Amino acid sequence: MASDGAASPRPISPAGRIDAIDVLRGLALLGVVAINVVNEFRVSIFEQFLSPKSPTSPIDSAIEAILTLAVEMKALALFSLLFGAGLAIQFERLANSERRTSLLVRRLVVLLVFGLIHLCLIWNGDILTEYALAGLIVLPFLFGPRWLLAVAALAFLVLYLAMQAAPPDGLFPSTATITQHVADANRIYATGGFLDVLAFRLREIPLIVPLHVFVFPRTIGLFLFGAFAWRTGIPQSRPRRLLSIGAPCIGLGAALILAGADALGTILLALGYGAVIIGIAHLASGKKLLGWAAPMGRMAFTNYLAQSLIFGWIFYGYGLGLFGRLGVANALAIGVAVYIGQVFFSAWWLRRYRYGPVEWLWRTLMYGVPQPMLHSPIEAVR
Repeated sequence: MASDGAASPRPISPAGRIDAIDVLRGLALLGVVAINVVNEFRVSIFEQFLSPKSPTSPIDSAIEAILTLAVEMKALALFSLLFGAGLAIQFERLANSERRTSLLVRRLVVLLVFGLIHLCLIWNGDILTEYALAGLIVLPFLFGPRWLLAVAALAFLVLYLAMQAAPPDGLFPSTATITQHVADANRIYATGGFLDVLAFRLREIPLIVPLHVFVFPRTIGLFLFGAFAWRTGIPQSRPRRLLSIGAPCIGLGAALILAGADALGTILLALGYGAVIIGIAHLASGKKLLGWAAPMGRMAFTNYLAQSLIFGWIFYGYGLGLFGRLGVANALAIGVAVYIGQVFFSAWWLRRYRYGPVEWLWRTLMYGVPQPMLHSPIEAVR
Protein backbone atom coordinates (compact mmCIF):
# COMPACT_ATOMS: atom_id res chain seq x y z
CA MET A 1 0.00 0.00 0.00
CA ALA A 2 2.80 2.41 0.88
CA SER A 3 4.63 1.83 -2.34
CA ASP A 4 1.44 2.39 -4.33
CA GLY A 5 0.88 5.68 -2.53
CA ALA A 6 4.46 6.73 -3.25
CA ALA A 7 4.27 5.80 -6.92
CA SER A 8 0.83 7.05 -7.79
CA PRO A 9 -1.18 8.94 -5.17
CA ARG A 10 -4.91 8.54 -5.64
CA PRO A 11 -8.15 9.06 -3.71
CA ILE A 12 -9.24 6.48 -1.17
CA SER A 13 -11.67 3.93 -2.55
CA PRO A 14 -15.32 4.08 -1.42
CA ALA A 15 -14.80 0.80 0.48
CA GLY A 16 -12.00 2.40 2.50
CA ARG A 17 -14.05 5.33 3.78
CA ILE A 18 -15.08 5.63 7.43
CA ASP A 19 -18.86 5.41 7.39
CA ALA A 20 -19.30 7.03 10.82
CA ILE A 21 -17.56 10.21 9.64
CA ASP A 22 -19.70 10.28 6.50
CA VAL A 23 -22.80 9.86 8.69
CA LEU A 24 -21.74 12.81 10.83
CA ARG A 25 -21.07 14.94 7.75
CA GLY A 26 -24.47 14.05 6.31
CA LEU A 27 -26.27 14.99 9.54
CA ALA A 28 -24.26 18.19 9.91
CA LEU A 29 -25.43 19.15 6.43
CA LEU A 30 -29.03 18.95 7.68
CA GLY A 31 -28.18 21.59 10.27
CA VAL A 32 -26.51 23.75 7.63
CA VAL A 33 -29.59 23.46 5.39
CA ALA A 34 -31.88 24.48 8.24
CA ILE A 35 -29.89 27.58 9.13
CA ASN A 36 -29.16 28.65 5.56
CA VAL A 37 -32.75 28.38 4.37
CA VAL A 38 -34.19 30.16 7.43
CA ASN A 39 -31.61 32.90 8.00
CA GLU A 40 -29.96 33.50 4.63
CA PHE A 41 -32.28 32.53 1.77
CA ARG A 42 -35.66 33.33 3.32
CA VAL A 43 -34.54 36.81 4.44
CA SER A 44 -31.41 38.92 4.35
CA ILE A 45 -28.59 37.53 6.47
CA PHE A 46 -28.36 40.97 8.07
CA GLU A 47 -31.95 41.02 9.29
CA GLN A 48 -30.92 39.13 12.42
CA PHE A 49 -28.85 42.15 13.48
CA LEU A 50 -31.83 44.53 13.40
CA SER A 51 -33.95 45.22 16.46
CA PRO A 52 -36.85 44.88 16.73
CA LYS A 53 -37.34 42.05 14.26
CA SER A 54 -40.41 41.57 12.15
CA PRO A 55 -43.29 39.98 14.12
CA THR A 56 -43.61 36.20 13.78
CA SER A 57 -46.13 33.54 14.79
CA PRO A 58 -45.62 31.56 18.03
CA ILE A 59 -44.65 28.47 15.98
CA ASP A 60 -42.10 30.43 13.98
CA SER A 61 -40.70 31.98 17.14
CA ALA A 62 -40.37 28.58 18.83
CA ILE A 63 -38.64 26.99 15.82
CA GLU A 64 -36.31 29.95 15.48
CA ALA A 65 -35.39 29.73 19.16
CA ILE A 66 -34.64 26.00 18.87
CA LEU A 67 -32.51 26.52 15.78
CA THR A 68 -30.61 29.35 17.47
CA LEU A 69 -29.91 27.40 20.65
CA ALA A 70 -29.28 23.93 19.26
CA VAL A 71 -28.22 24.27 15.61
CA GLU A 72 -27.03 27.72 14.52
CA MET A 73 -23.21 27.87 14.29
CA LYS A 74 -23.02 24.34 15.76
CA ALA A 75 -23.52 22.72 12.35
CA LEU A 76 -20.78 24.82 10.79
CA ALA A 77 -18.54 24.08 13.77
CA LEU A 78 -19.07 20.36 13.09
CA PHE A 79 -18.14 20.88 9.46
CA SER A 80 -14.99 22.71 10.54
CA LEU A 81 -13.98 19.81 12.79
CA LEU A 82 -14.67 17.33 9.99
CA PHE A 83 -12.71 19.39 7.46
CA GLY A 84 -9.71 19.48 9.78
CA ALA A 85 -9.92 15.75 10.37
CA GLY A 86 -10.27 15.17 6.62
CA LEU A 87 -7.19 17.27 5.93
CA ALA A 88 -5.25 15.23 8.50
CA ILE A 89 -6.46 11.99 6.90
CA GLN A 90 -5.28 13.17 3.47
CA PHE A 91 -1.95 14.26 4.96
CA GLU A 92 -1.52 10.84 6.57
CA ARG A 93 -2.48 8.89 3.44
CA LEU A 94 0.05 10.80 1.35
CA ALA A 95 2.87 10.37 3.87
CA ASN A 96 4.99 8.30 1.48
CA SER A 97 4.44 10.50 -1.55
CA GLU A 98 6.98 13.11 -2.59
CA ARG A 99 4.06 15.12 -3.95
CA ARG A 100 2.20 15.32 -0.65
CA THR A 101 2.59 19.06 -0.08
CA SER A 102 1.88 20.03 -3.68
CA LEU A 103 -1.17 17.78 -3.85
CA LEU A 104 -2.66 19.15 -0.65
CA VAL A 105 -1.97 22.75 -1.69
CA ARG A 106 -3.58 22.02 -5.06
CA ARG A 107 -6.56 20.48 -3.28
CA LEU A 108 -7.09 23.65 -1.27
CA VAL A 109 -6.46 25.99 -4.22
CA VAL A 110 -9.05 24.10 -6.28
CA LEU A 111 -11.47 24.43 -3.35
CA LEU A 112 -10.71 28.17 -3.26
CA VAL A 113 -11.58 28.48 -6.96
CA PHE A 114 -14.84 26.58 -6.41
CA GLY A 115 -15.57 28.83 -3.46
CA LEU A 116 -14.96 32.07 -5.35
CA ILE A 117 -17.21 30.92 -8.22
CA HIS A 118 -19.90 29.95 -5.72
CA LEU A 119 -19.47 33.21 -3.80
CA CYS A 120 -19.69 35.50 -6.81
CA LEU A 121 -22.01 33.71 -9.22
CA ILE A 122 -24.32 31.50 -7.15
CA TRP A 123 -24.63 32.57 -3.50
CA ASN A 124 -22.59 34.90 -1.33
CA GLY A 125 -23.28 32.89 1.83
CA ASP A 126 -20.43 30.64 0.63
CA ILE A 127 -18.24 28.93 3.24
CA LEU A 128 -15.85 27.18 0.82
CA THR A 129 -13.64 30.23 0.32
CA GLU A 130 -13.14 30.62 4.05
CA TYR A 131 -12.42 26.90 4.42
CA ALA A 132 -9.83 26.93 1.63
CA LEU A 133 -7.98 29.91 3.14
CA ALA A 134 -8.12 28.41 6.63
CA GLY A 135 -6.87 25.09 5.25
CA LEU A 136 -3.82 26.79 3.71
CA ILE A 137 -3.01 28.27 7.12
CA VAL A 138 -3.51 24.95 8.92
CA LEU A 139 -1.53 22.83 6.44
CA PRO A 140 1.97 23.73 7.77
CA PHE A 141 0.90 22.74 11.30
CA LEU A 142 0.24 19.20 10.10
CA PHE A 143 3.99 18.70 9.71
CA GLY A 144 4.38 19.24 13.45
CA PRO A 145 3.67 16.95 16.42
CA ARG A 146 0.28 16.46 18.05
CA TRP A 147 1.05 18.85 20.88
CA LEU A 148 1.61 21.66 18.36
CA LEU A 149 -1.83 21.02 16.85
CA ALA A 150 -3.38 21.14 20.33
CA VAL A 151 -1.59 24.33 21.38
CA ALA A 152 -2.31 26.09 18.09
CA ALA A 153 -5.98 25.04 18.23
CA LEU A 154 -6.28 26.41 21.75
CA ALA A 155 -4.56 29.67 20.77
CA PHE A 156 -6.88 30.33 17.83
CA LEU A 157 -9.98 29.43 19.83
CA VAL A 158 -8.91 31.76 22.65
CA LEU A 159 -8.40 34.51 20.06
CA TYR A 160 -11.90 33.85 18.74
CA LEU A 161 -13.41 34.01 22.24
CA ALA A 162 -11.52 37.25 22.92
CA MET A 163 -12.89 38.78 19.71
CA GLN A 164 -16.40 37.74 20.75
CA ALA A 165 -15.95 39.45 24.12
CA ALA A 166 -14.47 42.62 22.62
CA PRO A 167 -15.22 42.97 18.88
CA PRO A 168 -12.67 45.10 16.99
CA ASP A 169 -13.80 48.69 16.46
CA GLY A 170 -15.08 49.49 13.00
CA LEU A 171 -15.34 45.86 11.91
CA PHE A 172 -19.10 45.83 11.33
CA PRO A 173 -21.21 48.28 9.32
CA SER A 174 -23.44 50.77 11.12
CA THR A 175 -27.06 50.07 11.98
CA ALA A 176 -28.17 52.62 9.38
CA THR A 177 -26.15 50.84 6.69
CA ILE A 178 -27.61 47.46 7.66
CA THR A 179 -31.16 48.84 7.72
CA GLN A 180 -30.82 50.32 4.23
CA HIS A 181 -29.18 47.15 2.97
CA VAL A 182 -31.97 44.91 4.29
CA ALA A 183 -34.54 47.14 2.57
CA ASP A 184 -32.62 46.87 -0.72
CA ALA A 185 -32.31 43.09 -0.31
CA ASN A 186 -36.06 42.75 0.29
CA ARG A 187 -36.70 44.52 -2.98
CA ILE A 188 -34.00 43.12 -5.26
CA TYR A 189 -33.84 39.51 -4.09
CA ALA A 190 -37.62 39.21 -4.16
CA THR A 191 -38.30 40.78 -7.55
CA GLY A 192 -35.04 41.21 -9.45
CA GLY A 193 -33.96 39.22 -12.48
CA PHE A 194 -30.80 37.11 -12.48
CA LEU A 195 -28.50 40.00 -13.45
CA ASP A 196 -30.09 42.29 -10.82
CA VAL A 197 -29.59 39.64 -8.13
CA LEU A 198 -26.04 38.98 -9.32
CA ALA A 199 -25.09 42.66 -9.19
CA PHE A 200 -26.58 43.09 -5.72
CA ARG A 201 -24.89 39.88 -4.52
CA LEU A 202 -21.51 41.26 -5.56
CA ARG A 203 -22.22 44.60 -3.84
CA GLU A 204 -23.13 42.66 -0.69
CA ILE A 205 -19.79 40.85 -0.38
CA PRO A 206 -17.91 43.72 1.37
CA LEU A 207 -20.60 43.70 4.07
CA ILE A 208 -20.34 39.92 4.46
CA VAL A 209 -16.54 39.76 4.73
CA PRO A 210 -16.50 41.09 8.35
CA LEU A 211 -18.77 38.21 9.38
CA HIS A 212 -16.15 35.77 8.11
CA VAL A 213 -13.31 37.72 9.72
CA PHE A 214 -15.15 37.51 13.03
CA VAL A 215 -15.31 33.69 12.99
CA PHE A 216 -12.10 32.97 11.02
CA PRO A 217 -9.99 32.21 14.12
CA ARG A 218 -12.65 29.73 15.25
CA THR A 219 -12.57 28.01 11.86
CA ILE A 220 -8.78 27.65 12.02
CA GLY A 221 -8.94 26.48 15.64
CA LEU A 222 -11.56 23.83 14.88
CA PHE A 223 -9.63 22.65 11.81
CA LEU A 224 -6.61 22.17 14.06
CA PHE A 225 -8.68 20.47 16.74
CA GLY A 226 -10.21 18.13 14.17
CA ALA A 227 -6.72 17.20 12.95
CA PHE A 228 -5.58 16.70 16.54
CA ALA A 229 -8.60 14.49 17.30
CA TRP A 230 -7.85 12.31 14.28
CA ARG A 231 -4.20 11.90 15.24
CA THR A 232 -5.11 10.93 18.78
CA GLY A 233 -7.54 8.32 17.49
CA ILE A 234 -10.67 9.81 19.05
CA PRO A 235 -12.97 9.28 16.01
CA GLN A 236 -11.80 5.67 15.82
CA SER A 237 -12.47 5.02 19.53
CA ARG A 238 -14.95 2.52 20.92
CA PRO A 239 -18.55 3.80 21.09
CA ARG A 240 -18.60 3.81 24.89
CA ARG A 241 -15.59 6.11 25.06
CA LEU A 242 -17.04 8.47 22.46
CA LEU A 243 -20.36 8.63 24.28
CA SER A 244 -18.57 9.27 27.57
CA ILE A 245 -16.77 12.20 25.95
CA GLY A 246 -19.76 13.56 24.04
CA ALA A 247 -22.47 13.52 26.69
CA PRO A 248 -20.67 15.85 29.16
CA CYS A 249 -19.71 18.20 26.31
CA ILE A 250 -23.34 18.46 25.23
CA GLY A 251 -24.49 19.05 28.79
CA LEU A 252 -21.86 21.69 29.55
CA GLY A 253 -22.25 23.35 26.15
CA ALA A 254 -26.02 23.62 26.55
CA ALA A 255 -25.60 25.03 30.06
CA LEU A 256 -23.14 27.67 28.84
CA ILE A 257 -25.42 28.70 25.97
CA LEU A 258 -28.40 29.04 28.31
CA ALA A 259 -26.18 31.09 30.64
CA GLY A 260 -25.27 33.44 27.82
CA ALA A 261 -21.76 32.14 27.02
CA ASP A 262 -22.76 31.30 23.46
CA ALA A 263 -19.31 31.30 21.84
CA LEU A 264 -17.74 28.73 24.17
CA GLY A 265 -20.98 26.77 24.54
CA THR A 266 -21.30 26.40 20.76
CA ILE A 267 -17.82 24.87 20.50
CA LEU A 268 -18.48 22.40 23.30
CA LEU A 269 -21.90 21.50 21.94
CA ALA A 270 -20.44 20.82 18.49
CA LEU A 271 -17.73 18.61 20.01
CA GLY A 272 -20.40 16.75 21.95
CA TYR A 273 -22.62 16.29 18.92
CA GLY A 274 -19.72 14.93 16.93
CA ALA A 275 -18.58 12.44 19.56
CA VAL A 276 -22.09 11.14 20.29
CA ILE A 277 -23.09 10.78 16.63
CA ILE A 278 -19.86 8.97 15.69
CA GLY A 279 -20.22 6.78 18.77
CA ILE A 280 -23.76 5.79 17.82
CA ALA A 281 -22.76 5.29 14.17
CA HIS A 282 -20.06 2.81 15.26
CA LEU A 283 -22.72 0.57 16.83
CA ALA A 284 -24.47 -2.08 14.73
CA SER A 285 -27.85 -0.65 15.70
CA GLY A 286 -26.56 2.85 15.04
CA LYS A 287 -25.55 1.94 11.51
CA LYS A 288 -29.11 0.82 10.83
CA LEU A 289 -30.50 3.96 12.44
CA LEU A 290 -28.17 6.52 10.82
CA GLY A 291 -26.72 4.72 7.81
CA TRP A 292 -29.01 6.64 5.44
CA ALA A 293 -26.93 9.79 6.14
CA ALA A 294 -23.62 8.29 4.93
CA PRO A 295 -24.31 8.75 1.17
CA MET A 296 -25.40 12.33 1.90
CA GLY A 297 -22.09 12.90 3.68
CA ARG A 298 -20.05 11.32 0.90
CA MET A 299 -21.65 13.76 -1.54
CA ALA A 300 -21.69 16.77 0.80
CA PHE A 301 -19.81 19.01 -1.65
CA THR A 302 -22.21 18.29 -4.52
CA ASN A 303 -25.25 18.58 -2.25
CA TYR A 304 -24.08 21.86 -0.71
CA LEU A 305 -23.66 23.53 -4.11
CA ALA A 306 -26.92 22.03 -5.39
CA GLN A 307 -28.75 23.50 -2.40
CA SER A 308 -27.53 26.98 -3.34
CA LEU A 309 -28.85 26.56 -6.87
CA ILE A 310 -32.19 25.14 -5.71
CA PHE A 311 -32.81 27.66 -2.94
CA GLY A 312 -31.71 30.52 -5.19
CA TRP A 313 -34.39 29.54 -7.69
CA ILE A 314 -37.02 29.10 -4.96
CA PHE A 315 -36.41 32.36 -3.12
CA TYR A 316 -35.03 34.88 -5.64
CA GLY A 317 -36.89 36.92 -8.22
CA TYR A 318 -35.55 35.01 -11.22
CA GLY A 319 -37.36 31.94 -9.84
CA LEU A 320 -40.36 31.67 -7.55
CA GLY A 321 -39.54 34.90 -5.73
CA LEU A 322 -40.42 33.70 -2.22
CA PHE A 323 -37.78 35.88 -0.56
CA GLY A 324 -39.26 37.68 2.45
CA ARG A 325 -42.68 36.06 1.95
CA LEU A 326 -42.38 32.93 4.09
CA GLY A 327 -42.30 32.33 7.81
CA VAL A 328 -39.65 30.24 9.55
CA ALA A 329 -41.71 27.04 9.64
CA ASN A 330 -42.62 27.11 5.95
CA ALA A 331 -39.07 27.89 4.87
CA LEU A 332 -37.73 25.12 7.09
CA ALA A 333 -40.22 22.67 5.59
CA ILE A 334 -38.88 23.52 2.12
CA GLY A 335 -35.32 23.05 3.32
CA VAL A 336 -36.09 19.66 4.88
CA ALA A 337 -37.92 18.55 1.72
CA VAL A 338 -34.89 19.44 -0.42
CA TYR A 339 -32.61 17.62 2.04
CA ILE A 340 -34.77 14.47 1.95
CA GLY A 341 -34.75 14.56 -1.83
CA GLN A 342 -30.96 14.77 -1.78
CA VAL A 343 -30.74 11.82 0.64
CA PHE A 344 -32.54 9.60 -1.87
CA PHE A 345 -30.61 11.04 -4.82
CA SER A 346 -27.25 10.53 -3.10
CA ALA A 347 -28.02 6.88 -2.32
CA TRP A 348 -29.17 6.31 -5.90
CA TRP A 349 -26.12 8.02 -7.39
CA LEU A 350 -23.54 6.23 -5.22
CA ARG A 351 -24.97 2.84 -6.08
CA ARG A 352 -23.84 3.61 -9.63
CA TYR A 353 -20.80 5.84 -9.23
CA ARG A 354 -17.78 6.10 -6.93
CA TYR A 355 -18.10 9.83 -6.22
CA GLY A 356 -20.55 12.67 -6.46
CA PRO A 357 -20.01 14.76 -9.62
CA VAL A 358 -18.35 17.70 -7.84
CA GLU A 359 -16.32 15.35 -5.63
CA TRP A 360 -15.10 13.62 -8.81
CA LEU A 361 -14.10 16.93 -10.38
CA TRP A 362 -12.32 18.05 -7.18
CA ARG A 363 -10.28 14.84 -7.02
CA THR A 364 -9.52 14.92 -10.74
CA LEU A 365 -8.19 18.49 -10.52
CA MET A 366 -6.25 17.68 -7.35
CA TYR A 367 -4.44 14.64 -8.77
CA GLY A 368 -4.16 16.02 -12.29
CA VAL A 369 -5.59 12.91 -13.97
CA PRO A 370 -9.21 11.84 -14.54
CA GLN A 371 -10.40 9.61 -11.72
CA PRO A 372 -12.47 6.48 -12.38
CA MET A 373 -16.14 7.30 -11.93
CA LEU A 374 -17.73 3.87 -12.25
CA HIS A 375 -17.43 1.26 -9.52
CA SER A 376 -14.92 -1.52 -10.02
CA PRO A 377 -16.37 -5.04 -10.38
CA ILE A 378 -15.46 -5.84 -6.76
CA GLU A 379 -17.14 -2.66 -5.47
CA ALA A 380 -20.18 -3.39 -7.63
CA VAL A 381 -20.52 -6.82 -6.00
CA ARG A 382 -20.36 -5.19 -2.58
